[in-house]
Amino acid sequence: MKIKICGITTIADTEYLNQYQIDFAGMVLFFPKSKRNIDIPTAKTLISHLNQSIKNVAVVVEPTIKQMELIAEAGFDYIQIHGRLSEDLILHCPLPILKAFNVHDMEQYEQYRPYQQIAGYVFDAAEPGSGTTFDWNMLKALPRDGKLRLLAGGLNAGNVTKAIAAVSPDGVDISSGVEYADKPCKDPEKLHAFIHAVRSSLN
Repeated sequence: MKIKICGITTIADTEYLNQYQIDFAGMVLFFPKSKRNIDIPTAKTLISHLNQSIKNVAVVVEPTIKQMELIAEAGFDYIQIHGRLSEDLILHCPLPILKAFNVHDMEQYEQYRPYQQIAGYVFDAAEPGSGTTFDWNMLKALPRDGKLRLLAGGLNAGNVTKAIAAVSPDGVDISSGVEYADKPCKDPEKLHAFIHAVRSSLN
């Protein structure tokens, strides 16, 4: 069961991820509406502090080709794209894509499956990063194709075991569920509880 911690913003966050040997580190870029938004220089610094075993994921909304190029140059391994994604952008993307869906656009799932550039999917709530869940039964009708499936949206230490049992994803993705209530940086106690819950569910 892969674990992706999204929205990291500080060097302290990277130290926690290294400590717990997390699989994916997500960083929000080019989206100033998000309190977790960082710039490319900050992203490079954070990447430099992460263990090489951790895959770095740039999280963006409808990026331009230029933005995707900057992301690749910064040293990211994947680009997670929310919103519309044209064929031109897919074909010109220099990195493997994790296509994000929410409850409003899951009907578009089939149109992205044929592209080799799409390495996997992230299934999220209506408002990504909001800490709210969605009806996991929506995913049961979506055929699997061997690509990575990450479940996001309102996960926390209290519900992740149930979510894994319901959806059987390849991994889980969390942001606000492991943050302090009054700031976007990660809370080590919530991180520990979440990671323990995920890994205990596999025993």
